[in-house]
This record gives sequence, C-alpha cells and structure tokens, in this order.
Amino acid sequence: MSNLNEKKSAEDVGSNSSRIEEHDVFGSEHDHDIQYKTLSWQFVAFLMIAEIVSNGMLSLPNAMAAVGIVPSLVLTIFLGIFGLFTAKLLVDFKLNHPDVHSMGDAGYIIFGPIGREVLLFGTIVFAVFGAGSELLSGQLALSTLSNNGLCSTYLLVIFSVATLVMALPRTLGRLSWPGFISAATITLCGILAMVGAGVSPTPGRSLSATVPTTFYDAFLAITSPVFAYAGTFRFFILISEMHRPEDAMKAAWTLQVFATIFYAVFSVVVYCYIGPTVASPALLSLSPVWAKTSFAFGLVNFLISGGLYAHTAAKLVFVRLFRRSRHLYSHTVLGWSVWIFLCFAATATAFIFATAVPIFSDLVGITASVFASWYTYGLAGFFWLYDTYYLDNGKEALRRRWGGTLLAVATILAGAFICVAGTYVSIKLIVEAYQSGSVGKPFSC
Repeated sequence: MSNLNEKKSAEDVGSNSSRIEEHDVFGSEHDHDIQYKTLSWQFVAFLMIAEIVSNGMLSLPNAMAAVGIVPSLVLTIFLGIFGLFTAKLLVDFKLNHPDVHSMGDAGYIIFGPIGREVLLFGTIVFAVFGAGSELLSGQLALSTLSNNGLCSTYLLVIFSVATLVMALPRTLGRLSWPGFISAATITLCGILAMVGAGVSPTPGRSLSATVPTTFYDAFLAITSPVFAYAGTFRFFILISEMHRPEDAMKAAWTLQVFATIFYAVFSVVVYCYIGPTVASPALLSLSPVWAKTSFAFGLVNFLISGGLYAHTAAKLVFVRLFRRSRHLYSHTVLGWSVWIFLCFAATATAFIFATAVPIFSDLVGITASVFASWYTYGLAGFFWLYDTYYLDNGKEALRRRWGGTLLAVATILAGAFICVAGTYVSIKLIVEAYQSGSVGKPFSC
C-alpha cells in the first residue's frame, strides 16, 4: 500500500508539472534550440539589483537634503518593506497563473483585452524610458571621465551602440553573469562614492533631521525613494525564465533587503558628508578624482542595465508576436531578424527620446508616476483580490480574510495616490522649467 501511495504521489507531481508546463509561457523545452527557463533565484536577484539599484540610489541623498534625514530614512525603509509585500503578491499571482509573462498578460486576466493592451503598452514604454535614463547616465559618466572632451551627443551614440549589443542575447540566462557583474559594480560605485564623500567632506555643512517644506517640494523629493524600488514590473518576465519559479520569493527577499539597507546607508553617509548642497546624481558632488573613480564602476552598470531594459522592451513584443511559435524557441531567420530589429528599435527609441527631448528626465518622472506607481504598488492589490475571489470562495473569502482585503485595497489606493501626485509634480516641474527658460535644445552638446 505504501508503494502504491508513493507511486500515486509521484504521478500527481508529474501530472502537476505537466499541467504547469502546458500553460507555461515557454512550455516544455526538452526539444527547443533556445531554452529560456535557465535562471536560478540567485541570478534573478542579481539582475533585479543591477537594474533597480542602478539609478535608484544616486538621487536619494538629494531627496534627503530636501526633506531631512528622518522623513527620508523612514520613507526609504517603509517603501522597502512595502515593496517586499507587493512583490509577494506579484509572485503569488504569477505562480497561480503560469501563462502570465508580463503585466499585459496579468491585465488580460483581470481587466480583459483592453487591460492587456494598456498594461503591455505601459510596460514597453517604461522599459524604453528606463533604457533612455541609463543612456543618459552612461553619457554623463563618459563626459566626466573624458573631462567633456567629446560632444555629449557623440558619447550618447557610442554608448547606445554598446547598449544595443548588450541587449541582443535572446534569453536572460545569457545575461545572468553580466547581471552579476552589474550588481557588483553598482555596489562598488556606491561604496566608493561614500568613501569619496568622507575623504572630501563639504566644509561648514549643516544637517537637518527634518526640513519644513511644501507638499509640492516634499513630494518632488520623495519621488526619488518611491521610484527607487520601481523595477518589480520585470518580476513576471524574470520568473518566466526561472527553472524553479517557486524560488522567486528568495530573489525578492534578497533584492528588497539589499536595496533597503544600501539605500539607507548610502543616502545618510553621502548627505552627512556633503550636506544640503548634494547634487542629483550624487556622484557630481564628489571631488573630481572620486567622481571619476565612482563613475568608472557605475559606467559598467549603466551599460548592462540599459541593455536589460532594451532587452525587456524587445522581449515583451517578441513573446507577444511569437508565443507558441517555433520562432520563439528555434534559430529561424525570421525569429532572429525580428529579435534584432526589436532590440534596435528599443535602443534607438530610447536614444531619440534621450537626446531629442530636452525634458526627457521629467518625462521619465511622468512615466514612472503613471505606470510604475501601478506596476510596483497598486496592481498588486488587484492581483490579491482577484485570486482570493476566484481561486478561493468569492465574496465569502474576501470577508473571511478581511485583513488581507483591507491591505489590498490600501495598496490600490497607495498606487493611485502616487500616480496622481507624482504626475502632478512632474508636469508642474516641466512647466516651471519652460517658464524659467532652463530647457535645453535637442541634440546639443
């Protein structure tokens, strides 16, 4: 009887695995030329750290200078915990729906065809703008390292070509080791920046525990820590390429714990040594030698992270076009031609926005407000409510699990607030920039 039970249990496990593979984005890969599901949770964590911490930490000391040490530190820690909570909801939703590859797929399940198109479009736009932001960071790093020895537009072209090359591998598994290197270099960049700030502190600086300010100035400042965690929109894509998706929360824990601690330490140390004049990005406030040293390591991260963003934008469209098709997992001429074109289109679009739109940095703020507020925070509440209602016991389950229901609703409201307030301050910032005449010209050096 024991052997029969063991045999039945093994059959159940095998049947469950087959069911998951049947509904999985990439299905069974035993006979596929291109195998996507190769990532371990450790490399997922590295890829997430590489992308999220990249530009996230560099504006935090400036935000701390605007609102003070205490509010900034409390908000950074709270958002780290909140981000871990929403990541858990995203991971659970993905595990319950193996066919979900993107926010667009999740949107289709909850909101129907329109939801799919809107959320997929938003994810692509956010990924392209993320790539553009990394391109500008790379341009700034190259300008600093070369003492502005070459026109910034030329530097942007050079960096864009390198970013395109980095985006070309078809699977995230091929980018796993670059992701590790990227995570290591941005960490080293932050450490060197803290050392540089300590070696050459600002004389006569004044520090503030809290700073009286208006709602506009305060929220403009706190958008930095709010969006410093805005990368969990890639969880669905990353989990889809894991060989053990059930380990995804280990990656989420690693990401959030590391990012929260590193953000808190970095912002406090740099602010305490530089003071209220700290710039954004913070590396510009360092002495020339330390700025160049930090940017040299940061440059590696900007390149790889830019490639990851472009890869993500291309992958979203590619999977949408060729899901369940042999072009997705075989070395076909059409598959590779479309893939290379999509990577080029994503990088080229990011380049055009970054260099042709003088207010691009502010547009990134609007994009983050409109989309990242929902992808990182608000939508997670909908995921929990949907699964609890449809996979449990309907309204009765929502009433029985009232604590989770309240948290889910609060998460949705938080996402809505960040969306509206963030969009407001970003648009106002653009208006003020035009009124003051501080907007630059397209394609200028």
